[in-house]
Amino acid sequence: MKLILPIVVGVLLSLSVNADYLQHPDAKAFADRMVSEHNFDRAEIEALLVAATKKQSIIDAMTRPAEKVTPWKDYRKIFIQEKRIDQGVKFWLENRDTLRRASEEYGVAPEVIVAIIGVETFYGRIKGSYRVIDALATLSFDYPKRSAFFTKQLEHFLLLAREQNQAPLSLMGSYAGAMGYGQFIPSSYRSYAVDFDGDGFSDIWNNKTDAIGSVANYFSKHGWQLGKIVVSQAHVAKGYDATWLNKLKLEKTLDELAVMGFTPTESLPGDLKALPILLNGKKGEEFWLGLNNFYVITRYNHSRLYAMAVHDLSQLILERVGEGA
Repeated sequence: MKLILPIVVGVLLSLSVNADYLQHPDAKAFADRMVSEHNFDRAEIEALLVAATKKQSIIDAMTRPAEKVTPWKDYRKIFIQEKRIDQGVKFWLENRDTLRRASEEYGVAPEVIVAIIGVETFYGRIKGSYRVIDALATLSFDYPKRSAFFTKQLEHFLLLAREQNQAPLSLMGSYAGAMGYGQFIPSSYRSYAVDFDGDGFSDIWNNKTDAIGSVANYFSKHGWQLGKIVVSQAHVAKGYDATWLNKLKLEKTLDELAVMGFTPTESLPGDLKALPILLNGKKGEEFWLGLNNFYVITRYNHSRLYAMAVHDLSQLILERVGEGA
């Protein structure tokens, strides 16, 4: 027996009215695969492809992400603001018990959980205004550069909607199909979202408890080390070797990086792995060494600017909340 997602009957009736992605050859192949590999009802998949709308604004946004076009001195100002710090403190105090439990169960610093949610959605205020189905269909079938990745995300999205008994046409997210407080893409949802309040539904869209637990689980699974340093400013020798600069690969030890001309400004064991980064700050070039926890933040978003913004925000919030929170 075919399995049916919870969608409105009106979509099924619109098959002959707005045949959009249904006519796309890649979309047809996608529909065939969802039917054969995942036992979806063909009429329903076709109805979803008809209902999905191409959004040129999504393609435009994908070509100019802030992480690639904005220098650190300007990027930092987007996220390190008094109002975001204040709201972070408020979010922490309002969810103190949940954050403490998440930190204890997953071994992740509460300040980084709060900072992630603050950077991603301003603590749930900006979760995205696109239907996820539109974002993922547009990027799957009209953005060849990353079509394979987003087609896989579209597959994960329909699977999670079925698994969680959610209507796929109702779920909202970012222009890249990221969802909820922590902006999980569908594959991340299926891998890391948790039902942290035990109500039977991993609700990252509207449930702060589930969102906090899910972010904590994500960081735990990616190797966060509680209580360990995130990043250290670096001394740079004249004629330094820039081979590994900004590569976001955690493969060199501090001893090896010292030979290349990068040494931390604080005393750290030489066998720790780190990655050297260059940022263009208000006073010019800044050199840093990102340790394991910095690398873990880049697994959430593969950007040194993003990771530094999360770290800076986390520390400012922590200072105001207090070490004993």
